[in-house]
Amino acid sequence: MERVILIKYGELTTKKGNRSFFVNTLKKNILYHLEDYNVKLVNDNSRMYIYFEDKELERIVSIINKIFGIHMYHIAYICDTNIESIYENCLNAIKNKEFKTFKVETKRSDKTFNYDSITFSKMLGGHILKNINDITVDVHNPDMLVQVEIRKDKTYIYLNNYKGIGGYPVGTQPKALLMLSGGIDSPVAGYLAMKRGIKIDAVYFEAIPHTSLDARNKVIDLVKKIVSYTDHINLHIVNFTRIQEEIYKNCDNNYAITIMRRMMYRIMEELCKKNKAYAIVNGESIGQVASQTLVSINVINNVTNIPVIRPVACLDKLEIIDIAKKIDTYEISILPFEDCCTVFVPKHPVINPELEQATSMENNFDYQKMIKEAVDSIYTIKIDKNYEKNSDFKNLL
Repeated sequence: MERVILIKYGELTTKKGNRSFFVNTLKKNILYHLEDYNVKLVNDNSRMYIYFEDKELERIVSIINKIFGIHMYHIAYICDTNIESIYENCLNAIKNKEFKTFKVETKRSDKTFNYDSITFSKMLGGHILKNINDITVDVHNPDMLVQVEIRKDKTYIYLNNYKGIGGYPVGTQPKALLMLSGGIDSPVAGYLAMKRGIKIDAVYFEAIPHTSLDARNKVIDLVKKIVSYTDHINLHIVNFTRIQEEIYKNCDNNYAITIMRRMMYRIMEELCKKNKAYAIVNGESIGQVASQTLVSINVINNVTNIPVIRPVACLDKLEIIDIAKKIDTYEISILPFEDCCTVFVPKHPVINPELEQATSMENNFDYQKMIKEAVDSIYTIKIDKNYEKNSDFKNLL
């Protein structure tokens, strides 16, 4: 029996006039992720069908489970749209299954078919009862739900419902830049931004020799995890050493994190302009640390007019950890390699900084020149599903 993966769009169906754009983007993304497999993809406004080789099904399913824009999918049997074919193929589909109760649901898209949905469900249910012993119908809580979609050319029979990860296909929104540290929160923020269709690149601030090559490689490994949800991510590596050292020489230690974040946002704004990105994404969670109180966020945000998206802002740490485990970034994030946000944390960082104080301290050194130097010296690597660490990457040290 021929099978097909039948994909349902979910939220995409609400797009009305823009639906074709969203569907075509989803189709392009699926074809990219399955380019190494022998598949055929067919779509219309309400469904998408992936024709596959049986031996590749398990791997294909593991891939489409990471493609945003898929609300639900089914592994469906295909047969001709006539009663005899539907009866025969339905029995073949369920004959080796273990169940005591069942229910038939029919959706008739082909209105030329002789029977309406309710009538045909009863007919097919009766046929199943006649041919399989010791089973009964249960319309409320069946062991097996037999679903039949009757279409003009073909009929689809399926016994399963698999939930996709939903959201919008990546690329239906323009680019944003993710502030990616080595922690738990920022990879989750990147994942959630992509779920809304945003194409992301990542920015990592490092302060060699205060931070290590291990910390950088940790971030690369995090990108390799989240890139499985998109086609590629450009990782921009910022040399933040000189700026960070000047902050600790010239500013009140308790304000160091506030001013450091303000410098990062200034650099992010320049990178957004340079890379045609429309927003900054980060993993800030309200109240989690000193720089993430509402007062701190207000003072830090003051240096940029670029929109800042904080997908995990209202999640608690345990909720963020749950998502990190789901997307397989958690074990990497907890590796003990400090980034520049943690290596110089003061004992008593200010939680309610004053804008005037921060501005006054920043005037103690020529940060604008250093920001330009940092932006001009950025090193960028493109990470995709085939990426392997370049052997001479250590030369960046």
